[in-house]
Formats: sequence, C-alpha cells, structure tokens
Amino acid sequence: MVDFALTEEQRAIRDWVRTFVEREIIPLEQEVLRRERVGEGHGLTREELRGLQLLARKSDFWGVQTPVEYGGMGLDAVAAALVEVELGRSFVPFSFGGNADNILYHANAEQRERYLLPTISGERRSCFAITEPGAGSDAKAIRARAHRDGSDWVINGEKTFITGGNEADFTMVFAVTDPEKGADGGVTCFLVDRDQGWRSEPIHTMGEWGPASLVFEDVRVPESSILGEEGQGFALAMKWIGRGRYLLPARAVGACERLLGMAVEYANTRETFGTPIAERQAIQWMIADSQVELEALRLLVLSAAWQVAGDRDSRHAQSIAKLYGGQKANEIVDRVLQIHGGMGYTRELPVERWYRELRLLRIYEGTDEIQRRAIARDLLKGHVKVGATLG
Repeated sequence: MVDFALTEEQRAIRDWVRTFVEREIIPLEQEVLRRERVGEGHGLTREELRGLQLLARKSDFWGVQTPVEYGGMGLDAVAAALVEVELGRSFVPFSFGGNADNILYHANAEQRERYLLPTISGERRSCFAITEPGAGSDAKAIRARAHRDGSDWVINGEKTFITGGNEADFTMVFAVTDPEKGADGGVTCFLVDRDQGWRSEPIHTMGEWGPASLVFEDVRVPESSILGEEGQGFALAMKWIGRGRYLLPARAVGACERLLGMAVEYANTRETFGTPIAERQAIQWMIADSQVELEALRLLVLSAAWQVAGDRDSRHAQSIAKLYGGQKANEIVDRVLQIHGGMGYTRELPVERWYRELRLLRIYEGTDEIQRRAIARDLLKGHVKVGATLG
C-alpha cells in the first residue's frame, strides 16, 4: 500500500508555518519591494529578521532540524521540506532561528562553546567558504593554502560567491594543507573569526542574493581552529554540500504555488476583447502545464526527503529533485510573467523579482550540468537501477 497522506503532526506543522507566512511575512513584501526599488537594501534588516524569529520562538518554532538536545525541534527531512515549501510562498528571505551548519556539530568541546552554541542562539553568524574563482563545480580544484608556522597555521587565498559572507563574524574556510594529497586527505577546514584578519567584499548579482568574496592574506590561526581532523576537510565539505539539496527545490514548490495562484487570479479578472483571458486556450495550456509540473516537483521533493528521513542513500533522488526543480520553476515563473504581460515585467508586482531569484536555483549548490552528470553516472556505473525507485 502506498499512502501519500501527511501525518497529523506534519499537517499541523505545515498549517502553522503557512499561517505564520501569511500573517507575518507576506504583508512585508511591498515594503521589501519598495526598499529594493529605491536602493535601501535587500530583504529584511537583521533586527527585523531577529524579531520575526523570536516571535516564532514563542510558539516553540526554533531550530527546525536542530537536535532536541541543543534546544531545537529535531524535525525529520519530510517535515523540514514541508516547512521550506511554506516559506517559499514569499520571496522575503526568512528562515527560522536556532540553526547551525551541520558540520559545526563536528566541533570539539571548546569550539562548541565558542561557535556552535552561539550560532544556534543567534548570537553569532557563520558562512561556509569553499568555492573559489577557479573552483566552483569542481570543488577539488581549490587553491587556497594554509601552511604551518610554528604552532600556528597561516591562510592565504580567495573564496567567492559565499552566501552570508558579508554578514558573518566567523567562517568555516577550506584550505589545502598538503598539496600532494589534495582533496584526498590534504584539505583542512578552519574556524576563523573575522577579527583574525579576513575581509569580505560584496558581489552584485542580477537577483537580490548578496554573496561575497572572502580574502585571506596571511591570516594566522592556532591549531585549535581546525574543525574535525587535519586533512579531512574535503569530507566535511561534502557533508555540508549534501546536507539537504532537496530543500532548495522544496522552497521552489512554495514559490510556484504562489505564482500559479497569482496567474489563475489574474487570468480570471483580466479582460481582453470583452472576455477574461482565462477563456483563451493559450492561457489555459500555460496554467495546465504549470500545475502538472508543480505536482510532479512536489512528489520528487517529498520522495527525496523520505529517503533522507529513512537514512537511505538519497543523493540520486536529491539530484533529480534539484535538476527538475530548477528547470521547471524557471519555466513556471516565465509563464506567469507572460500571463501578466507588461505588469508582470514591472517591479510593482513580485513576479519579476521571483523571475530573477529562481534563476539562481539552476546554478548554486550544484548546477544543472553537475546534477545531470551525477544522475547519468549513477545509472551508467550501475549504482542505481532504472525503475528501482521504490526498491
């Protein structure tokens, strides 16, 4: 028997987040759009974000996937996906507080007190720094170096397109410590405070995502800055990158739900030649195709999340969801913009905002091309059998 029904707890979580988004997040959209039009910043201020996170905490919504022993909710992957779907219904960048990067849980006792716990509580902000100008999809090609100098390490290099790099007060930076071994035992992860000498430089993009370049020039750190073990940084990096690729297309599901709803409403109210454009076959087909693709994406995301929750090898399923989600979300937002005509192209509506934002889904945390490569390799090497999705 295959049962696609959500549990009572999953429905309760989904409904609570949906209500929170509708009451607290969506009403902020016009102000966010205004700020972006006049150049007053992107999204919410740090104080506004913190206020919303603390408001959610009053209802015990804190640390969605943070283990219970660290004060979080400890939700499984399916519930986390449902949360991301609901958050995706608004373009306002919001996430619940109480979270930390998964590799920070590899911290030792001293590092937990200095980095992990303050990050969970919201006192500190981190960023993950592996991508370089010459090492994007090919993470093994990193060139940043760290060499020993007495009892310290000295780091030199540049990282680029680092999410949160402009706001972070510490970073998890990956550097080559043994060039002969490289990614196979020669890369180490360091926890480095901003006041230890690295600097960030904003990168301007077509969307409102604000990544940064991080520059390390003779940044000196002690041996105690190593996260995990020396030489095992690349394995840690892969744990971070593969931590929840399914969550990206999950948020796209929410965006597409909202966008398709806007298209349906506009089609029923906008008239041309005396009748609503909803009567036009061209419009009907765009709406029908979008609904089919949206529901297919939803099932792909939940299937991947189900595999994650069951501790199965979910990499193949996550790559499929990521690839399909990036492609179809972009097709859907393009149709919705077309249905809205000239108004969809303006900054009075959020459609063009989503158009720019969803384009990023095909690039970051694994490009379309990388996902295709992984999917094809799994099949060609026999790691995954055609038609074996359900076992």
